[in-house]
Amino acid sequence: MGQGIALALVAGGWEVTLLARSARPVASPLALRTGDWGPAVGAAELVLVATPDDAIPDAAAALVACGAVGPAHVVLHLAGPLDRSALSALAPTGAALGSFHPLQTVADSARAPARLRGAFAGIEGDARALAAAERLAEALGMTPVRLRAEAKPLYHAAAVITANYTVALAAMAERIAQSAGVPEEVVGRMYQPLLAGAVGNVAALGARRALTGPIRRGDVATVRAHLTALAPGDAAIYRAVGRAALALAREAGLGEQAAAELARLLAD
Repeated sequence: MGQGIALALVAGGWEVTLLARSARPVASPLALRTGDWGPAVGAAELVLVATPDDAIPDAAAALVACGAVGPAHVVLHLAGPLDRSALSALAPTGAALGSFHPLQTVADSARAPARLRGAFAGIEGDARALAAAERLAEALGMTPVRLRAEAKPLYHAAAVITANYTVALAAMAERIAQSAGVPEEVVGRMYQPLLAGAVGNVAALGARRALTGPIRRGDVATVRAHLTALAPGDAAIYRAVGRAALALAREAGLGEQAAAELARLLAD
């Protein structure tokens, strides 16, 4: 994500330097600096900490150690669940501290500029850090959303459910389909149009109106057949997600008799 943001900023005319403790491959046309970070940090107005979440406090301490961070700087980290306190080692420097979390999945830094454009970013921090985060979002073509510090874990949990758990459920569906005899060379593609259709429905209608399938229709016998066929571990996941689907179906007008029968089937 760090390299992806850097590529997008360089394309927009920003001057960007990557800082690392050791040499590593970087995407062209980015410059990498190791060793003495001081000159690069001192010349910068904005510092982004793009490390794994658990490494942010150590990165903040390393920035303190370089001796170049001062009151004119803004330092933002990219972690979804953490607030500005992850950078608390930098508080004595007087720098503005905050967080900037791109609400997008980036697996390839070269594609990040296009993936980030049009996406949202959760931002939080000091007043000056928020202003810098909004300028950064504008430069990346993103929409910033201000968050309370204490709300970040829930905000990030929602992001994980949206992106990571969708991938995990897709992999689970492929495995179950293979156990049903769907050929391996087909199963990876077979459910993708269905997934794309569901995502399109959510985009067009919102999650509450996009739900289809047996729980939305109240097809108790179909749900019972699924639970009978599934292995115990898979059935437990089906029940857990099914209860969330049932709540949506009720909001959409599912009759109470069918809803009550489904609730009994989906109970732990």
